Amino acid sequence: MIKPLADRVLIEPQEAQTKTASGIFIPDTAKEKPQQGKVVAAGPGKKDEPMEVKVGDVVLYGKYAGTEVTVDDVKYLIVKQSDILAIL
Repeated sequence: MIKPLADRVLIEPQEAQTKTASGIFIPDTAKEKPQQGKVVAAGPGKKDEPMEVKVGDVVLYGKYAGTEVTVDDVKYLIVKQSDILAIL
């Protein structure tokens, strides 16, 4: 398993919605990049900046934040804690 260092967080992005609230199906080419995911692992933090997120939290992050990695055919995103916008 991946263990993030310092203030980095490993996130498993949630799938983009395939249907709108009114029932219209969205084609793959029109789907937006997901901006919500579940924290799978978190680093220990920095001396002057403790970690505010923990494993299991569902978070919102910036659209173009982080680095995508694939481990065992599962896509993850590694982001800095400062790239996380909110905890849901």
